[in-house]
Amino acid sequence: MPVIEMDPETLVLDSASAKAAGAAAAKTYRSHTPYPYGSFDDFLPETVLDRVLNEIRELPEAETMFDRPQEKLKTSYLPERLPPYTRNLFYVLNSRPFLRFLEEMTGIQGLIPDPYFAGGGVHVVANGGHLDIHADFNHNAKLNLERRLNILIYLNKDWRKEYGGSFEIWNTDMTQRVDSFVPVFNRMCCFNTGSDTWHGNPETVNHPDGEPRMSLALYYYTATWDYTRKSHTTLFTPRPGTHDQVDRKIRRAEMLKEMLPPVVFRRVIGRLQRLGF
Repeated sequence: MPVIEMDPETLVLDSASAKAAGAAAAKTYRSHTPYPYGSFDDFLPETVLDRVLNEIRELPEAETMFDRPQEKLKTSYLPERLPPYTRNLFYVLNSRPFLRFLEEMTGIQGLIPDPYFAGGGVHVVANGGHLDIHADFNHNAKLNLERRLNILIYLNKDWRKEYGGSFEIWNTDMTQRVDSFVPVFNRMCCFNTGSDTWHGNPETVNHPDGEPRMSLALYYYTATWDYTRKSHTTLFTPRPGTHDQVDRKIRRAEMLKEMLPPVVFRRVIGRLQRLGF
């Protein structure tokens, strides 16, 4: 039986059963360290994700594409440009019944979904690609909301550990990997987000048949942001003893932001971006 029960045809999700599933997972989820996280196999009815996979065999042009040392051969696709069944699944995962599951599990009340899916959608990492360990951006400036929670639902059938792309969780001082999850079909990983919730899939994707690593990604927020907080973009950090590269562009931008008045910073950073630095 799946963790989240829904009608595969209509995608209707029962609020009471979703809330009960969240309550059942709460103790284990909240007890994990260095920050709350959880992994759930058989998360949705298998036929739901089978239909998603069938729909997205051919994807439109990607909205974002990354091919740099920290995030290599990674593309993402907004739900609004995807076929109808997949698009509607994203809307259901932003709905009140699913929010009740998340709130019961995490203890975070007043979760707010992102109707714009900023950074979310279908994520694809091609063979040879990876996503280094990082902490996510903490402020949705458009909505003025604080980022609190990520969920990832994997779409990779018969995936093995040796194919790479496992999702990793690291401790707050980046001295040790705490946990790792192979991105197998219908596994959901969920975790609280903050400025030191280090995670990623840094091991290179290496499927023998050239298949990409695919997932559904959604982010959730609360209306708890205020002027005392310091916003930041995605923060990458190298793993000890590896060849991971420091994100010097972001570090330079953060340093300039601290040193310069806002109006001067915007001019300087804009000029650097136009010059490709």
